[in-house]
Amino acid sequence: MEIFVVDAFTDRPFSGNPAGVVLLPEPADPAWMQSVAAEMKHAETAFVEASGSGPFPLRWFTPTTEVDLCGHATLATAHVLGGSAVFSTRSGFLTCTAGKDGWVEMDFPADPPVPVDATPLLRAALPGVTVKAVARGVSDVLVEVASAAEVRALRPDLVLLDDVPGRGVIVTARGDLPGVDVVSRCFYPSFGVPEDPVTGSAHCTLAAWWSPRLGRQTLLGEQASPRGGRVQMTLRDDRVGLAGQGVTVLRGELTV
Repeated sequence: MEIFVVDAFTDRPFSGNPAGVVLLPEPADPAWMQSVAAEMKHAETAFVEASGSGPFPLRWFTPTTEVDLCGHATLATAHVLGGSAVFSTRSGFLTCTAGKDGWVEMDFPADPPVPVDATPLLRAALPGVTVKAVARGVSDVLVEVASAAEVRALRPDLVLLDDVPGRGVIVTARGDLPGVDVVSRCFYPSFGVPEDPVTGSAHCTLAAWWSPRLGRQTLLGEQASPRGGRVQMTLRDDRVGLAGQGVTVLRGELTV
């Protein structure tokens, strides 16, 4: 089986979010896929049955568990397959369309977060920030803070974040660089990912939160992790177009 490592949501190697991509000739045992993902040690490894005309069955695994939706590993998989593909997943059918200069747009479900109260646990886990609003999406808790500088400087208490209900926590603010509308960072310690470099699925929540507040349908998001990356978001009613680029940094053969 062919296996790839693709840096997603970037046009430069060794930045963005690396994902493993395994091309399966036939359905695979979930325990085996989990073992491969643990061996790869990336935030997610994608497994796709890429034979035939599609839709192609696609699953995603962190080093510790299977997840329902993963944007950067979907982008990485579409990049490996040439840019355009339709995938069948636990989150329904996902369509990817190749654009210019290596860009790929993915059609994902929007995730409008519902405002909730900030708990003492959440405030304690995010020292040094001014919490303006908290909202809960399908998977993540979104925390809007006062400035992009607070997002960039944040040093969260990952032990406390592990106890926050949900997949993880998105910390976000308005952008502070030319052309950047939204800045965010994403933390998933309960899934074995202390800080994710670039999280496509989180931008389904970010798009639904920021688009009405900024008055624009299309936004550019910067995920300000140490590796960094950028995601273009276009909110279309109950769907979000997520666009980014990818760079293949490794191609090999899986022998077990």
